Amino acid sequence: MNNDEEHASGTAGPHGELLLRTLAMPADTNPSGDIFGGWLMSQMDMAGAMLVRELTRGRCVTVAVDAFKFQQPVKVGDAVCCHGRVIRIGTTSVTLKLEVWVKPLTPTGEPQKPRFQVTEATFTYVAVDEAGKKRPVPDSARAAG
Repeated sequence: MNNDEEHASGTAGPHGELLLRTLAMPADTNPSGDIFGGWLMSQMDMAGAMLVRELTRGRCVTVAVDAFKFQQPVKVGDAVCCHGRVIRIGTTSVTLKLEVWVKPLTPTGEPQKPRFQVTEATFTYVAVDEAGKKRPVPDSARAAG
């Protein structure tokens, strides 16, 4: 199924390419047993940075993130999937729309639970040189983006 297609349930699926998939582990929980929002944010930042590093062919830093709204909790054992797409490439920056979708852990013998979106945010990264100074995004990134 294409990421932009509708699910059988009628809800839209993730937009963009799968950038990172990981497992929510007990060490990532808050005292209530849910996965920390900060852990999810860091997974999104790592996923986005990997894409931007490939596009810019080098070092990049996160300079801005818009607001997060967590729609549902993530539980231990859930598969956490970060999807993303380029929404803008500037002279020295790249802006991505990142989404976190979860495929819930389903106990053996039970029907598979549908995946659901947990959060989304817009991340902006700046390409930098070895000294940490801004550098131009290569023209090849604009063609790929």
